[in-house]
Amino acid sequence: MIKYIKTVAVFVSNQSEAVSFYTEMVGLEVRRKEAMGPQGDWIELAPKGGQSCLVLYPRSLMADWETRRPSIVFHCADVEQTYRDLAARGVQFQQPPQRMPWGVFAQFADPDGNEFLLQSPG
Repeated sequence: MIKYIKTVAVFVSNQSEAVSFYTEMVGLEVRRKEAMGPQGDWIELAPKGGQSCLVLYPRSLMADWETRRPSIVFHCADVEQTYRDLAARGVQFQQPPQRMPWGVFAQFADPDGNEFLLQSPG
């Protein structure tokens, strides 16, 4: 039985820049960092107390990274507050939070154009 999502790969051009974005602006913490060779590291990040991790995977190690896109939704207790907190740190959102029948959501992108959703129950 699957209990939770362990990792989701996000293909990045610059791991250092990506670590700064996700830790300083989004508020995640580095959970694991191990050398994979001269082209990059295995870096896992997660929210404090979270089980699922993002892996900041170097594009240089994935020839077809251009055709791969993550679909990642972060659960939040309050999307509006999370939106305000992240926007205050410089995270760029495509639009303010929206209410839908299935909940409240907001969408943002990282420096490499990977898009993410924040979602909370309606």
